[in-house]
Amino acid sequence: MSTKRSMKATAVLVVEDDDLVRLCAVEMLEDAGFVIVEARHADEAWFILHERADIGALFTDVDMPGSMCGVTLAGRVHDAWPDIRLVVTSGRHRLAHGDIPDHGLFLPKPYSADQVVDAIHQAT
Repeated sequence: MSTKRSMKATAVLVVEDDDLVRLCAVEMLEDAGFVIVEARHADEAWFILHERADIGALFTDVDMPGSMCGVTLAGRVHDAWPDIRLVVTSGRHRLAHGDIPDHGLFLPKPYSADQVVDAIHQAT
């Protein structure tokens, strides 16, 4: 089921249904030098993950429309591609880092550019 990934996966998949929040997160990460792939919800992210082999980190919101939330997406990503690092964010939920599969990180909203960049660096 898993797509073969290169040893040097470099892109960050940002999954956020709120267009403005996604745009801000993408801008923060691009300004820090990351290559970004965007998805509006977990179902779209799941499709992208099957199509691309360069995803090295997942930065996902918890609450989104579609068939799965961000925590479910993170679990499925961990099961299918354990080399992808995980960062989960939410403005409504407070999760412990231990609630994220594979020692992933939780970043509460609102977050600053430094917090997002640091979380991705810590995850990778």
